[in-house]
Amino acid sequence: MNKTHGQIAEDNFKSGCNCAQAVMSTYADELGIDQSTALKLSSSFGGGMGRLREVCGAVSGMFMVAGLKYGYDDLKDPDAKKSHYELIQKLAKEFKEQNGSIVCRELLSLPSGADVPSPEQRTEKYYKKRPCAELCKCACDILDNYK
Repeated sequence: MNKTHGQIAEDNFKSGCNCAQAVMSTYADELGIDQSTALKLSSSFGGGMGRLREVCGAVSGMFMVAGLKYGYDDLKDPDAKKSHYELIQKLAKEFKEQNGSIVCRELLSLPSGADVPSPEQRTEKYYKKRPCAELCKCACDILDNYK
């Protein structure tokens, strides 16, 4: 049985990807980019952008995929820009409706401000307290339902 993008993203997160990488690398082949490029491109966005705990990395990954799939490149076409921003706002709204926020610190119930730059060790305890794998799945499910 083939796995869904969401299931692949969950597996990617559990194999060590940050949340943005988990989503972005799931679509790399379909987007015509190699895994290394996908991982590097999205590497800064984990932990709510470098553990600043701002916009959730899964959401950032979802937006990067949406940009590559549906984005605009004609800089003189304001309608294309408007249309793309409408899509991004729609995706963000759906994620927020399902999860309560698009902000990492709010999703993880963390205090305000940046976190230490060193990521936590991935242990069984870590995965029990962090909904990140499920948030990666959610971001992919939203993208796949957009079609």
